[in-house]
Amino acid sequence: MLVPKKVKHRKWQKGRSKGRNVETRGTTLAYGTVGLKAMSGSWMNARQIEAARRAISNYVKREGKLWIRIFPDKPVTQKAEGVTLGGGKGDVREYVFPVRPGRILFELDGLAPEVAKEALRHASFKLPVRTKIVTEQ
Repeated sequence: MLVPKKVKHRKWQKGRSKGRNVETRGTTLAYGTVGLKAMSGSWMNARQIEAARRAISNYVKREGKLWIRIFPDKPVTQKAEGVTLGGGKGDVREYVFPVRPGRILFELDGLAPEVAKEALRHASFKLPVRTKIVTEQ
């Protein structure tokens, strides 16, 4: 699963929303010819990304090339069950990637367009965001 090897800060502060509800980076295809674009926002964890990757790999039978354009590096903490208030922040439970609308999640190349689109459609069922399949113009 995708986990950072080394992090500068083990626990992050949550921060406040700056009202940016649309992605400004990673919104166009950079590597492949067909991509999966997020149309809604959510935190995506490593298990969901891995499930989508496996769905694509199983469908295309290891043909073509796949790029994963997101990496979960934001730590999410949770206190143990039954622990009272106080005592500091909880332990890191998982790492997530905050997805905003417009971000390209996966890209495929080296496949027939119909096969690539169907593979990305299978992957979209595994993700917590609404998605759209995009092709290069």
